[in-house]
Amino acid sequence: MAEKQLLLLMYCSAGILLAILSIPLMRRKIPPNGLYGFRTQKTIDNPELWYLVNQYSAQRMFWTAVAFVVTALGLYILPDIGLDDYAMGCLGVFTIGLVITIVQSVNYLRSL
Repeated sequence: MAEKQLLLLMYCSAGILLAILSIPLMRRKIPPNGLYGFRTQKTIDNPELWYLVNQYSAQRMFWTAVAFVVTALGLYILPDIGLDDYAMGCLGVFTIGLVITIVQSVNYLRSL
């Protein structure tokens, strides 16, 4: 049981951190840089494009983070779920959300 509690703490912490990191990007507070944001040569070279794409991407990442935390909490309270199923369910939701976020963000960048 202690392992499952540790995973819950790690998953919720990671999801909350990801949501918090998304907010400044959604609010267009982070200028083009080499460390933080949806970084491509096009976005780094064009501040207007940077803010548009990062706002779009961060909104999707925020909701991925929320879904990750909700999944971690929801699966945790299921009485018969084992550690492996819990871990794989949480990571599956995160991975799917991340892939959707990246694909949608790349497509959005291409459309601009």
